[in-house]
Amino acid sequence: AAIRVKAYEPGALKDAPADFLSMDYKGKEFGEAAYTVQVAPEDCTGCTLCVKVCPGQDKAEPGRLSLEMKPQPELVEQERISWDFFLSLPEADRTKLRPNVKMSQFAEPLFEFSGACSGCGETPYIKLVTQLYGDHILIANATGCSSIFGGNLPTTPYTTNQDGHGPAWANSLFEDNAEFGLGFRLALDKHQERALNLLNHLMPQLGGQLASNILNNEQSDEVGISSQRQWIQELREALASIDSPTARELEQFADYLIRKDVWIMGGDGWAYDIGSAGLDHVLASGADVNILVMDTEVYSNTGGQQSKATPLGAAAKFASTGKTVAKKDLGLMAIAYGHVFVASVAFGASDSQLTKAIHEAVSFDGPSLIIANAPCIEHGYDLSDSLAHMKMAVDAGHWMLYRYDPRRQDAGQNPLQLDCKPPTRTLGEYMALEHRFAKIQQSDPEHFEELLEVAETEVKGRRELFEYLAESATPAQQLAE
Repeated sequence: AAIRVKAYEPGALKDAPADFLSMDYKGKEFGEAAYTVQVAPEDCTGCTLCVKVCPGQDKAEPGRLSLEMKPQPELVEQERISWDFFLSLPEADRTKLRPNVKMSQFAEPLFEFSGACSGCGETPYIKLVTQLYGDHILIANATGCSSIFGGNLPTTPYTTNQDGHGPAWANSLFEDNAEFGLGFRLALDKHQERALNLLNHLMPQLGGQLASNILNNEQSDEVGISSQRQWIQELREALASIDSPTARELEQFADYLIRKDVWIMGGDGWAYDIGSAGLDHVLASGADVNILVMDTEVYSNTGGQQSKATPLGAAAKFASTGKTVAKKDLGLMAIAYGHVFVASVAFGASDSQLTKAIHEAVSFDGPSLIIANAPCIEHGYDLSDSLAHMKMAVDAGHWMLYRYDPRRQDAGQNPLQLDCKPPTRTLGEYMALEHRFAKIQQSDPEHFEELLEVAETEVKGRRELFEYLAESATPAQQLAE
């Protein structure tokens, strides 16, 4: 969130500071518009990931990139003024934004300046969720890195938009976060049920059209949610003229008629280990919640102990000679239920697949589980290279990209879609890049080769299993044949 973009009416530049930079917007989405990429000079952590990912180059001078790292002191005063002016420019109309990679970045992030490690692999996922849906979500956050940088009181990186809408965030215990989030969903549903009953009771006094608009609005996109907010405001105005206890009660519950999504967030130590039973309970419940597991493959916040997500062959505390059993396959366990949306994502390997997965998870009426590859300093490399490592993890078969959507089976399609090709690099090449693996290779080469052989067999077998599941005919297809 320390680097943002806006497209806006060119006339908005009339009061711009002398050093404020802009150019003509080249896309068609906003018509004739000016365009600015602006950095928050005092909140950038210098991770360099923006420079690594931006494809722009000077055509006249190919070696010159669109973004360059510069010393902060000589720029901070000038850019502080530019940043303040940038914030005064109007935000994009959310009803015109589509949930894809490009347009999502015009949406205001409602998670910013977290204080996480520079280059942290967890924060981009949270930021993206808040850009797409942050003005109507509740977050239940497991204890761990994400709860520390998410609620490092007296400050918090979660914020609100100009209308005062933003994520409602709370942190429960390590072991019960899934149940905590399920409680959010049950409470919201009960409040909405009460609001609907009251609305139906008052319909004769409110007028049928307003009540009908509220009751029949699907709120499946930004247009629907925006319309619902407008109608709820009209409802409040109408209720003010009705003198009855029922009207006063509906005033208290009216906001529950606006869609609210529940996100349950945490790391692998919570999801794979300490909170795994609760997570399984929530998946089995069928409740409409979205679960984001930021998988660093190790207990990051407490110093790098192995978790059930730690891969075979990796060194960690309590596995100093290399973990000897395979990583728990949380995604496959959730897929086995059949009624859970499951996705495995890695933004450095495919940001478009990530955006699709989040959008599909939110639109799915039931439990959704997104398992996100999250590079961590505990992996033992410079996180400025994390995007390349995420891609290498996918290319080597260590991490798979896929989406399992039960709705596809209803349409006669296979619910499982593999979003990555078979491995094009060896697992050994990937392991050699990260100290958590290379440490074992350096200290005990013979033992490392044994672990690598077992790991290669495990990765190969897992890929074959998912390919079989993705290619198998669905029950509907079998009947048709």
